[in-house]
Amino acid sequence: MRRTGLLYDERFALHKTGPGYPESPDRLTAVLSGLKNPGLLDKLIPVPATAAKLKWIEKVHSPKYILGFEEACMLDLGELGSADNQICPQTYDVALLAVGGILNACDMLMEGKIDNAFCAVRPPGHHAEMREALGFCFFNNIAIAARYLQLQWNIRRVGIVDFDVHHGNGTQHTFEDDPDVFFYSIHEHPSFAYPGTGREFEKGSGPGLGTTLNSTILPGQGDDEYRLKIIRDLVPAFDEFKPEVILVSAGFDAHAEDDMSDVRLSTEGFSWIMEVICRLADKHSGGRLISVLEGGYSMALLPELIENHVRILLDL
Repeated sequence: MRRTGLLYDERFALHKTGPGYPESPDRLTAVLSGLKNPGLLDKLIPVPATAAKLKWIEKVHSPKYILGFEEACMLDLGELGSADNQICPQTYDVALLAVGGILNACDMLMEGKIDNAFCAVRPPGHHAEMREALGFCFFNNIAIAARYLQLQWNIRRVGIVDFDVHHGNGTQHTFEDDPDVFFYSIHEHPSFAYPGTGREFEKGSGPGLGTTLNSTILPGQGDDEYRLKIIRDLVPAFDEFKPEVILVSAGFDAHAEDDMSDVRLSTEGFSWIMEVICRLADKHSGGRLISVLEGGYSMALLPELIENHVRILLDL
């Protein structure tokens, strides 16, 4: 059994969103039930949530944007930029806690206290751009973690896998010209899938050309297409890149029964994806992997999907 860390904090639920808003505190209730019922909590190593220092946030987001986010919460404006980004007075502090907890997970991983981790955080992060909140996201948790690993722990090659059904535009844009971060995303495109970026010809720029890779999934496709493209695209790319640490944007909204997409991935399909990622971590990164919650909006499905995800991390 692997030593798997769990980042979870009741304060993540203090980010309140309005009625009918998909990214709600109920998501964490569903996540926790998926860990409590099968008795997995006792097998996990707690990771503390502490507020991240602004110097790490500023490695990805502009100081002006950070200040505007804080002020919008203090003034209780209700949203940041658009109705997609609902906020409350506590949202800024909760977002700092989420980032800080993920950085604590990075420290515990690099110090050898854990082998991998699952970070059950909200708000999610992969849509957040340098100067803009987008798609329920305010601070780009995964991108900040990657920069932290580079600068604090001298990790030269960071691999990011994003299997949320929506393209991680903010993460891609952060690292498009960085040859030391490989960003791979598999997501729905085209159709109504948000945000419309992540086409297969987008491969990075300048010195980072070749370290961005997108696999697109058409509406109505499911397990077979995911298997084909992950084996064809992700596996050989990481075999060549050889990441020292793997970060995962774990979104569960590609499920056939999740209303946020037209993709038809099954429960077993999600497990297969995570098993492949863990094998890549074992092969290239000494098992070092941190998974961070992004999307997934079916309260009925999340408990089972999270249970399976964590069991795979634990190697049960």
